[in-house]
Amino acid sequence: MKAPIRWPTYALLLALLLAVVSSFHFLGIDLSALASGDSLQQMGLYAAGFMRPDFSPGHLKAITQGALETLAMSAMGTLLAALLGLALALPAAGRFGALALHLSRLILNALRAIPELVWAALMVLAAGLGPNAGTLALALHTAGVLGRLFAETLENAPTEPADAIRLSGGGAISAFCYGTLPTVWPQLLAYSLYRWENNIRMASVLGFVGAGGLGQMLYVSLSLFQEAQAASVILAMLLLVLAVDALSGWARQRWVSH
Repeated sequence: MKAPIRWPTYALLLALLLAVVSSFHFLGIDLSALASGDSLQQMGLYAAGFMRPDFSPGHLKAITQGALETLAMSAMGTLLAALLGLALALPAAGRFGALALHLSRLILNALRAIPELVWAALMVLAAGLGPNAGTLALALHTAGVLGRLFAETLENAPTEPADAIRLSGGGAISAFCYGTLPTVWPQLLAYSLYRWENNIRMASVLGFVGAGGLGQMLYVSLSLFQEAQAASVILAMLLLVLAVDALSGWARQRWVSH
């Protein structure tokens, strides 16, 4: 028996193709310009500058300082976000009534709806240039993400341990600390470690708006067309991300899996 023609599928593919072609036309993208004239030669010369990273002692010292600054920004931002996210997750999970639930979820939605770069630009105006702005930007956005994840975890947590503590005469705080928190703690820690990995990468980017760290060094190097210095900063970013990923993976296996 002949299979029926799936016209809706073909119509969807055609619509996607038309959308892509229309986007090129609307944005005025001309890919042929990449290969016209001496464009390829100029790109090759610019890329060749990155093949000779600057490993001079003075520059390596500055990179080490920037890497420590980036690491501290991500760690402090994630810690503050976890604390604020947990504080907002409790009402967002419906533990303090309907009004608190809707208000806390509105705050969480607002925090994570604004990207880290926008938060960083706002925090630079409020706190000035430097790592303080980056730390606050990471904390505010990540608090919205972690708060939502924490709230869903608390909603799905078993209620029997907390109910047993309440029936034995314990208060609400004791029921949460000794009944609910031990059952959800591994999941909360796993979410926090995962967000720390993401914040390391984002902390390296926030420097482009003046939030300090390796990102600011990279922005300055690229602005001055110092390809060798920029290449060494990029290598430092890569090593830092790999190190944090390995540390986070080890911590999840040691603290979360057991």
